[in-house]
Formats: sequence, C-alpha cells, structure tokens
Amino acid sequence: MINTVVVKLGGDVLEPPFVAKVAQSLAHACHNAADTRFVVVHGGGAQATELSQKLGLKTQTIAGRRVTDEATLDVLKMVVAGQLNVGLCAVFSQHLLSPVGLHAGSGVVRAERRPARVISGGPSTPVDLGLVGDIVGFDLPLLEALWNAQRLPVLSCLGMSPSDFGILNCNADLVASRLAVDLGAFARVAVTGVGGVRSVASDPNSRLPWLTVAQAQQAITTGIVKGGMIAKLEEACAAIASGVPQVHIVGPTEVAETLATPGTVGTLMSR
Repeated sequence: MINTVVVKLGGDVLEPPFVAKVAQSLAHACHNAADTRFVVVHGGGAQATELSQKLGLKTQTIAGRRVTDEATLDVLKMVVAGQLNVGLCAVFSQHLLSPVGLHAGSGVVRAERRPARVISGGPSTPVDLGLVGDIVGFDLPLLEALWNAQRLPVLSCLGMSPSDFGILNCNADLVASRLAVDLGAFARVAVTGVGGVRSVASDPNSRLPWLTVAQAQQAITTGIVKGGMIAKLEEACAAIASGVPQVHIVGPTEVAETLATPGTVGTLMSR
C-alpha cells in the first residue's frame, strides 16, 4: 500500500539555516519510507510583506487576512512562486530529493475568487479580500505523473481560476489541508520554526506530544494556545474533520522522526 504525506512549510522555515535542516529531514523521511510519496506545499507571506515594504507598497490586512490587490499579487508572484519556490527546490536538489517546482501558471492548484463575506474577528458586514482564492481542486494526474517519474512536487500557494485563468492568492495551510483530503493522505505535516504545540509558548519543555481535536479546541478556548499557533490548530482540526487521520506539527529537523515514531517530537493530532 502506498501512503501519501503532505508537508506544509511555513515562511519561517524557508530561510537559512532552517531550510537546509528541513531538506535533510525530508530526505531521511523519503529514504526511510519507500512506500510513501511526498508532496510539499509552501507559503511565504512574511517574505512578501518584507518586499512590499521595500517597494513602498502598503500591506493591508483585515482581521489578520491579507487584502490582495494587483500590486500585492505581483509581489506574491515574485516572492512565493519565484524566489522562494526556486530557492527551495535548489536546496532540495542538493539533498537529492529530485524536486519539481509548480506555480499557479501550471494549473496544479485550482481556485475561484472568494466572494465578499463576513469573516471572524472582522466587521459585521461582508469583506472583499480582493484577489484571494478558495480552493476548488487540483491537477491530481500531474502529481501522479511526477510521482511515477520519482520526482517530488513542490507547490507554491498561488492558484489559477479554471473559469478565467486568473491568478489568485491562496492560504498555504488551506492548500495543504485540501490537498491532503483530495489525495486521501495518511498524514499532513506542518513544519514551523517553533515546532510543536506548547502549554507555555516560551518553554520547549512544555511540549504537548498528543492532542485530540477536542483537546485542541479546549486549548484554544482556555487560552493555553495563543498567537499564530491558534490558526495552525484550527486548520489541523479542519483537516482531521475532513478525513485526514493524522496532523503533525513539528520543527525543521523533525519530519522523518515524527513519521517514524509519532509523538516523540512535535505534536501529533488525531480524532
């Protein structure tokens, strides 16, 4: 039986020295699990914001969501589909992972523009986030062809609309989760700079090795989990609810170890 694992890389692990550590750990995972096929999804919002500032472009957010106008989309193309995807694939190649970088123009991520709607934490009226897409599907035969050729697909988080071929900004966590569901993946691995979930954010020894969906939701409600980890847990819960058996939240060096011995590093979430 062939298992599928979707690995999602946050922008904080796409820079040195983390990116080489991710590549090394992923290479070990691929070597240790010959019956498993991997696909990588990455974002890069922080890097896009940095370039926008250098270019004098204002980054507008509403309740933590980026508003994507034409200029912002151009920056995302340059940074996410360009610089970061190329750089990541180059590092993966150094570790003999045989990557193939895929961007929105390939049509591998299919999305339609999100209509204006009320968002949690935002105003009570519908909000239009601009050129932002909701995932409607993937070119799964393309991924199958790459796996059959012993290649590693590396997807940036921009999508293409099947209706008008427009390019849209998509949330990388949503892309990874939806892809895991559509592929019937055994696991989704989220790699972050801080690693697993902690009961005390500043204390690595407070790592929570196992969480059920109910426990994760309680940790959010009671305030044990704060900041950016809330969104990671919420997306993990959504993926599990849609049928993904396991979600791992780990650090840059822990991809292979969490798949070989779940719970020994990072945080493993399941029903």
